[in-house]
Amino acid sequence: MPELPEVETVRRGLEPAMAGKRITRALAKRPDLRFPLPERFAERLTGRRVMHLGRRAKYLLLHLDGGEVLLSHLGMSGRFTIWPPKGEGAASSPGDFALEGSMAGPDGAGPHDHIVLDMEDGTRIVYSDHRRFGYMDLIGEAELPQSKHLASLGPEPLGNEFNAEFLAQRFEGKKTPLKAALLDQHVVAGLGNIYVCEALHRAGLSPRRQAQSLSAKGGRPTERLERLTRAVREVIAEAIEAGGSTLRDYAHTDGTLGYFQHRFAVYDREGESCSKPGCKGRVARIVQSGRSSFFCGTCQR
Repeated sequence: MPELPEVETVRRGLEPAMAGKRITRALAKRPDLRFPLPERFAERLTGRRVMHLGRRAKYLLLHLDGGEVLLSHLGMSGRFTIWPPKGEGAASSPGDFALEGSMAGPDGAGPHDHIVLDMEDGTRIVYSDHRRFGYMDLIGEAELPQSKHLASLGPEPLGNEFNAEFLAQRFEGKKTPLKAALLDQHVVAGLGNIYVCEALHRAGLSPRRQAQSLSAKGGRPTERLERLTRAVREVIAEAIEAGGSTLRDYAHTDGTLGYFQHRFAVYDREGESCSKPGCKGRVARIVQSGRSSFFCGTCQR
């Protein structure tokens, strides 16, 4: 499942190919993805200009003229591929979430190519989705913040609202394991398994620790919580800068890979030595709520 850094990489890759340009033709090759597409989906997109591209948590947002927003969630294997006008070579900017071995074709005729958007300059954007766990919706700009997709989301981890004071209030009296609390999209929007594991390691905190242990009396933040907040911000910022993490599925539109996986301290490193200077522990793996948690039991308490 792509996390916030991967979706942000998609947004940055698509922006120069779509922002300010009109969609001259939209084609939906099936009536549904994970959920049914909106009524008259292709018709409502055809002729619309993409004003700008945004992101909220793990959602990609294409703001259109006329006051609607195309919201897209990539699911597990959704990807956008940019095909430049004929004769101009391959796209070189990052921005897809690709299932290796199932590259979309320039004509959008691949078996898993479901949505095709032709831009006014001849660029073609193809959305393909091997597993069809992704989905799209068209929402009025004014209704977007209170839509079923976004209304209950917590603050962005790089936004001003995300700070130790906010987390202390949310964690007060919460006996949930710390990792589960951070994965709750109502608490923080966009965090996923990989980056929570990495942030907890940097902060020296066990994923099994109760969330309430980081909140002092009266809902005030502890020093540990201050440390955790900094670690989350650092990990997310570094992952975005590296273009996300490539494990099995993720690649840029030009076929290059995200690089943050080369900086993993604990994720998917079970049995290896802890990378923290002076720590003699080894990375362990446990399962929490059906997901693998990687951590060092020696330096993470």
